Amino acid sequence: MSNRPLAAAGRLVPLLRAGLIAGIVIAAAAYPLVALTGLGAKATAHAVDQKTRVLKTALPAETSYVYGPDGKTVLTMFYEEYRQYTKLSDMSPNIQQAIVAAEDSRFYQHHGVDPKGVARAFVSNARSGGSQGASTLTMQYVRMALRDSATTPKEVQEATQQTSLRKVKEMRMALDLEKEISKEEIMERYLNSAYFGHRAYGIYAASEIFFSKTPKDLTPVEAATLAGLVKSPSEYDPADSDQKEATGRRNYVLDRMSQLGYLSPDSAAAAKSEPIRLKLTTPPHDCAAVAEKYNSWGFACDYLKNWWSAQPAFGANRLERMDNLRRGGYRIVLSLDPKVQAAAEKNVGAKEATGSPFANGIVVSEPGTGRVKAMAVNRTYSLDLADNPQSSNPEAGPKVKANYPNTVAPLLGGGDLAGYQAGSTFKMFPMLAALDSGMTLSTSFNAPYRYRSEVYDGWAPSNASGAMTGQQTMWSGFGKSVNTYFVWLEEKVGADRAVRLAEQLGLRWRTDVDRDHASPDKAKKWGAFTLGVSDATPLEMANAYAAIAADGRYCEAIPVQAIMNRDGTPATYATAGGLHREVAKPRCRQVVSADAARAATDAARCPTGDTPARGSCGGWSTADSVRGTVGRPVAGKTGTTDSTRSAWFVGYTPELAAASFISDPDNPFNAVGDGQSQIPIKAVSETLRDGLKGTPTRQFTPPSDAIVG
Repeated sequence: MSNRPLAAAGRLVPLLRAGLIAGIVIAAAAYPLVALTGLGAKATAHAVDQKTRVLKTALPAETSYVYGPDGKTVLTMFYEEYRQYTKLSDMSPNIQQAIVAAEDSRFYQHHGVDPKGVARAFVSNARSGGSQGASTLTMQYVRMALRDSATTPKEVQEATQQTSLRKVKEMRMALDLEKEISKEEIMERYLNSAYFGHRAYGIYAASEIFFSKTPKDLTPVEAATLAGLVKSPSEYDPADSDQKEATGRRNYVLDRMSQLGYLSPDSAAAAKSEPIRLKLTTPPHDCAAVAEKYNSWGFACDYLKNWWSAQPAFGANRLERMDNLRRGGYRIVLSLDPKVQAAAEKNVGAKEATGSPFANGIVVSEPGTGRVKAMAVNRTYSLDLADNPQSSNPEAGPKVKANYPNTVAPLLGGGDLAGYQAGSTFKMFPMLAALDSGMTLSTSFNAPYRYRSEVYDGWAPSNASGAMTGQQTMWSGFGKSVNTYFVWLEEKVGADRAVRLAEQLGLRWRTDVDRDHASPDKAKKWGAFTLGVSDATPLEMANAYAAIAADGRYCEAIPVQAIMNRDGTPATYATAGGLHREVAKPRCRQVVSADAARAATDAARCPTGDTPARGSCGGWSTADSVRGTVGRPVAGKTGTTDSTRSAWFVGYTPELAAASFISDPDNPFNAVGDGQSQIPIKAVSETLRDGLKGTPTRQFTPPSDAIVG
């Protein structure tokens, strides 16, 4: 008996099975609810309906751009998936035609599911044992959108797993979606969602990364190359040295474009004869990618990240906020002033070399807004620490690198920076507290060389020199930095009041020792507070003194002048009262009276060699060269610590406030020395001079007679 009938029957079984499955799938396409119910899925059908509604408005992750203050110069980007959403009208017809030719030739004929394609795929798979797909562009978009909108690992798995149920769900959603939005909208979304390899998500990124151009300018050859990547970005990668696979795939797409009438046979043949000419671009990512000419802006970029991570407007926690930065498609304009920034860079770079263990940094803030106008330090912003020497800290291991010349450490503020002991710059806080409590600038005390405090349990600080003894007022005491006068003044106003005022002006206690001293039950006894034994950052000090320049109105430090959502609207946050305010707008509050702030400024003119409006500085001061350098009304305060381990100067005009320090961030016991203590004074005075050059001179408002005394 012949086995041929049995063999023939055996060959028919796969075809019959394929036909049956194809029939079921086609029925599912035509009657998707029946198919879903057959899977025992009324709840599934409801979930599909819900997801379809979500897909109608779903947006993919988009790159956030950071711009210079002109709003045009791109400094860097943040992205998880490099993508810039692009309207269909800004894409060449070539790429639209190429993607149809490559992925779904019946896109404009079907309604989300292509029954012919489904049947053809099942028959082909049954014959060959392969896995030919039958996903339309709409179905592919549904899958990408579900993946992109997934918020849990389970949702990601459900969106990407290879199962019949997932396929049927995709069909149902594709059919429903095409009832809600147009083919053009689906095409636009697809081309903005597809992955092309090399971290290029969407056609804008692909055009830029592979050809350094926009989607509007893609030629048929370039469009066919990119469209061919969607199927398998790694297999058809044209950046491989051997472009054989990429060329073969491109030529297939060009042939299909010709068959569909998008290209003439001659044009397709000519296009196929061309080599793939790439012009590869690597988009910048994160702060370390800031262009070399803007390298010092990397520190401001780093501060932006730290500031962003603390803003509730962008998420419930730090992780969510940073995820939003990388996926939200924001347009962020930094607040740095190029002129002031250039002045800051020049003046810190000229004072201390990048190869010095001592960091000389400066931050400039704008009174009345809190906007950061400059951040500079004598370091190169870089992740490459290979050539950095060993740390100067003897307690560090031999493999621990120093923070110079390259670093990404937040030396100026933000992150986990504890800061540097700020010395006598802290004398501003008890003086301002005293003035705000009703004391006058003329408050006098015969300051001895050494003063034993009964309030602070017999603590007996002394002055830096015998020339500081004698009768002092706030003008002369501040101008000469008389320690014993300010310990006495702090006793009168209360150290706890000075501490709380410093907190209101933005200072934060980052070490356990400082937090302990500043606690409500111990602050009254923190006599050494006025001498600046606490750590502070230049960002904090610039902003605190800026509040005094702004007549006592404190504004939170902010590194931006604008933040726009992906739709072009300003990013906002909800206030406690339910109002919506722009995130980039200044957030200010009155901390002390305007008269108290003006009086403090009058006294603070004494250290700089300026002339106060009402009183006498007492003959000499600690930074008397500042007024001559700045060339306009200026106030400020010097600060040095024991053994000159760090040195500071904080100075301000009505327009700008600047804080500069010099210290070894790796080893705080490495003394700067008296010879270098003038460096912050020069850095601030020269930066204010250069940054304000060509602007009108403004005067400080004098204090009232009542507070002069």
